[in-house]
Amino acid sequence: MKFTRSMLVLAMSGATLVGGDSLVVAATAAANLPVAVSVSANCTITTTAVSFVATYDPVSTHATNPDDGTGTVTVTCTKGAGTTIDLSLGANASGTQPRMKGPGASDYLNYTLYSDANRSTVWSGASLTVGAAPSKAARPYTVYARIPGGQDIATGNYNDTVVATVNF
Repeated sequence: MKFTRSMLVLAMSGATLVGGDSLVVAATAAANLPVAVSVSANCTITTTAVSFVATYDPVSTHATNPDDGTGTVTVTCTKGAGTTIDLSLGANASGTQPRMKGPGASDYLNYTLYSDANRSTVWSGASLTVGAAPSKAARPYTVYARIPGGQDIATGNYNDTVVATVNF
């Protein structure tokens, strides 16, 4: 039998196709890759010092009127973290009365911190419930301060340090 050129090409093509099929066969497999993390409740707290509207003048301006001031407590918490903010009575308190220490050994100036502008809800030595954080954005809370008028005190600078604590 005499092979023609066409038959030879056909024979080779068939062999290639048969051989090609066995080399092209592939398989796959799949698996799930779990990805998980736990998000912890966390908060930070910062403060801005209380500043008063005027210098305390016990003889005229504040003989009967209080001296009011404000400061800020800012908390930043994980979304959903429930929080309360505590303010201590300060480093110089006498019982439940916060006091600023003056220049002399017995120089003290009484004051109180409040959570509302009307200065009716005492925050000194108490907790303020601020609820769950709606987002991770910082939330500032104004601290309203009042120095009662008519205190008989010496001239000089008066200071106190109040500890602000966020509980979550």
